[in-house]
Amino acid sequence: MKKMLRSLALAAVAFGLLSPQFSLPLFQRLHAAGEPDPGQITVAVAKLLEGIHYSRQRLDDSMSERLLKNYLEALDYNHLFFTQEDVSAFNKAWSKKLDDEILAGRTLAAHQIYDIFRQRADSRVALAKQLLESSLSFDEDRYVEINRSKVAWPEDEAAAVQLWTDRITSELLQEKFSKKKTDPIQTIAKRYDRFLRDLQEQTSEDVLKTFLLCLSQTYDPHSDYLSKTDLEQFAIQMRLSLFGIGAKLRSEEGYAKIIELVPGGPALKSGKMKVGDRIVAVAQGDKEFVDCVDLKIDKVVAMIRGKKDSIVRLQVIPVDSATGSETKVVEIKRDEIKLKDEEARAELIEWSKPNGQTVKLGMITLPSFYGEPDRNTNPNAKSTTRDVLALIKRLKQEGIQGLVMDLRRDGGGFLDEAVSLTGLFIRQGPVVQARSWNGEVAVSRDKDTKIEYDGPLVVLVNRQSASASEIFAGAMQDYNRAIVIGDSKTFGKGTVQQMIELSRAFPPLANGSEAGAVKLTIQKFYRVAGGSTQLRGVESDIVLPSIYDLPDFGEESLKDPLAYDTFNALEFDKWEKPLHIGELRKKSETRVPLTPEFKYVLEDLEIIRKRTQENRLSLNEKARQQQMDEDKSRKEKRDTERKSLTAEKQPRAYRITLDNVDKKGLAAITFVEPKSAKDSQSTSEDEDAPANDTSSEPQTDKDGRPVFKAPPIRLDPVKHETLNILTDLIELTKSDSGQTAKRR
Repeated sequence: MKKMLRSLALAAVAFGLLSPQFSLPLFQRLHAAGEPDPGQITVAVAKLLEGIHYSRQRLDDSMSERLLKNYLEALDYNHLFFTQEDVSAFNKAWSKKLDDEILAGRTLAAHQIYDIFRQRADSRVALAKQLLESSLSFDEDRYVEINRSKVAWPEDEAAAVQLWTDRITSELLQEKFSKKKTDPIQTIAKRYDRFLRDLQEQTSEDVLKTFLLCLSQTYDPHSDYLSKTDLEQFAIQMRLSLFGIGAKLRSEEGYAKIIELVPGGPALKSGKMKVGDRIVAVAQGDKEFVDCVDLKIDKVVAMIRGKKDSIVRLQVIPVDSATGSETKVVEIKRDEIKLKDEEARAELIEWSKPNGQTVKLGMITLPSFYGEPDRNTNPNAKSTTRDVLALIKRLKQEGIQGLVMDLRRDGGGFLDEAVSLTGLFIRQGPVVQARSWNGEVAVSRDKDTKIEYDGPLVVLVNRQSASASEIFAGAMQDYNRAIVIGDSKTFGKGTVQQMIELSRAFPPLANGSEAGAVKLTIQKFYRVAGGSTQLRGVESDIVLPSIYDLPDFGEESLKDPLAYDTFNALEFDKWEKPLHIGELRKKSETRVPLTPEFKYVLEDLEIIRKRTQENRLSLNEKARQQQMDEDKSRKEKRDTERKSLTAEKQPRAYRITLDNVDKKGLAAITFVEPKSAKDSQSTSEDEDAPANDTSSEPQTDKDGRPVFKAPPIRLDPVKHETLNILTDLIELTKSDSGQTAKRR
């Protein structure tokens, strides 16, 4: 940390951040309300981007043009509110000036553009409501674009009226076909009222946050500006805990409504709150209540969170209130809430081989690479590697013969956790190399010669596996330690970010603790074999059909990504046991066409590609009905086919969590067949079931251990085939061992 701060200080001096010319006009000016000055924050963010970002790109006219384009699309991503006349006026006024405005600490442009956006939103919603009450035609051969992000803005107001006429026609058709009991006109009107209410809740700080986020992402998609609230949320996700009452909220009709009570949390323990209760006011300790009706949900959440053992009082409308006007006051002591669903977890599966014998397999699901800042010095701090190690030890104790590391949807996290996790599976050696803008290279190594698991290993990935996930998967592949299975490739994020709190980088910043932080791309990382994961990701050794395996998912779909390149390969010792990838791929390619769910995925992929390319939806009621009938018929046909199939004998399986990893008993689970082809992308848990829930009435297994019943897990086709491949690998590994023994 000291080294980082010293580097920031040097960069600040080098780029004039703390020079008299910079500090006197800005850093001696205090915001009247005691809040950090928007101009100071803006300059600080810009200077950090210029001075520390990997690209070392100056904020000049070319960046100004890109920033303006990004800001307009952030406000109006589907090109529905502005007209081309508006955009041309913005370009004339600001395209070459935003850089000068930002470096001078002026944010007028951001607010002027946003104000016009608000005006356009008001007028478009008013038009929408007029159209809802008019007589619209449903028999014309017209179309509406599904995704307008790459379609030009309407030329003028007349074109905007036609666009919204088509849009409202499409929405009315959609509501009509949904066969809901509610009035379609009222449903759509409420939807737009809610949209306007969300806009009305936007503060000046929210506008600045959006603008600075766009500025950061003009440098690359993974650089961000985070407000104080965003920074707190980031810390929560990394350490998987927060201090609060243990209730999940959703904004509904202006109220913060409780949609879930976290098991073991203070709200559930109190017995005073129920799902469906609506919060109308919040008070800190014995202070006065603050009304929170029509308040942004994140602000309500911020008011409820607080220090451990502090008191929060909530004024709520109970879910069982007869009139909806009764309220009661609930007093709760805040406590630490563990985000259990985001922790590493495992399954012990007794998988059937073609000959009827069973093999014990382990699967560890890793949602992210999390950890607490002091995890390297505090043995009790949260750490991905320590959690996975505990699960591996239990799985080995249960006698597994093969292991799957499921990284589907794992978006990454701490880089050093990816390095230390890799160390559990290799003897020692380099794991990843990070290169700075000036060519300096830092190599992260596993220095521990101990191997925690040396058996057959598979890494399961998809297009949503990113960053630290790609470091781990790439290292396993380069070392020839594991087979990578899943989508054709992973996300493709090959960059390293560093979080810089503005108050640390710029101590004179007025009320800097409220100023937030910048997450900057400072390095690119490269695999030990020399290739980068940037844009290209990690390519799977065995590819399985997936409806998300499309260019729209991944780094290449983002704006302004950094380029792919290569670097020097490092020396390292590859795993000595062969993986038989070619033979395993042939076996899998034989099974996949015979699996109905994969057939459905391939059919859906073709439909998605075709409709994405066409990018239009008919406004003709008969044509729309025909398409819906075709979709319905296809679904019914599949349902019939699923019922006619002979149900496979489900394997015995058990869930192992960090809560029960050291306990004698196991939590028995049942596998649920997928409901649709989309279910093949599930990471395994039934989305409606808590990951750590068990019943209180245990049974006993054949070994006399207590077995609890746990929620079901979806046995999607990707998971099913991955376990088949792992079983094949185990058999081939046994064959290798037998041949080696004979030679000896």
